[in-house]
Amino acid sequence: MKEIAYIETTIVSYLVARPSRDLVLSAHQQVTREWWENERVNYHCIASEEVAREAMLGDTGMAQARIKVLEEVQIVGITAEVEAMAATFMATGALPLTMRPDATHLAAATLSGADYLLTWNCRHLANAHVLRRLQKEAERRGWQLPGVCTPLELMGDCEP
Repeated sequence: MKEIAYIETTIVSYLVARPSRDLVLSAHQQVTREWWENERVNYHCIASEEVAREAMLGDTGMAQARIKVLEEVQIVGITAEVEAMAATFMATGALPLTMRPDATHLAAATLSGADYLLTWNCRHLANAHVLRRLQKEAERRGWQLPGVCTPLELMGDCEP
C-alpha cells in the first residue's frame, strides 16, 4: 500500500504558477513540478475541501488551473472532527489567529491518516518551532501528526 501524501495549497499553486523571477521561488516551483511528475506516483495523494476552497481564490484563470490539478487527487471532507482538531491546534497559540486554514490542513491530513503533509508554507506548517508546539499537543491527545515537509524532502535526494 502506498504512503499517503496530503497536498496543501502551496503545492498546487506552485505547480501552475508562472515562473517566478525570484530565484528561490523559481527553484521551489521547479522542484514542485519535478516531484509532481516523477515522485507523485509513489504516493496516494489527497487534499481537502479547504485546499479546493483556497485554490478557487484569486485570478480566475489560475484558479481554474489549480482546480484542474486537484482533479488528480482524492478530496477529503472537512468534518466536525477536523474542525475540532483545528480548533485545538489554534488554542495552542502556535499559529496566528488568522491562520486557521493552516490548522485545518494539519487536522485534515492527520485525521485522513496521511503519512506526509506536503507544503511550501514554511512560516506556519513546515516550521520546526510551530510543529514542536503542535506535536506536543498531539502527543498529549494521542494523535499522530503526519510528517510535514517540502517536495524536496520527499524526493529522496536533498540536492536539486
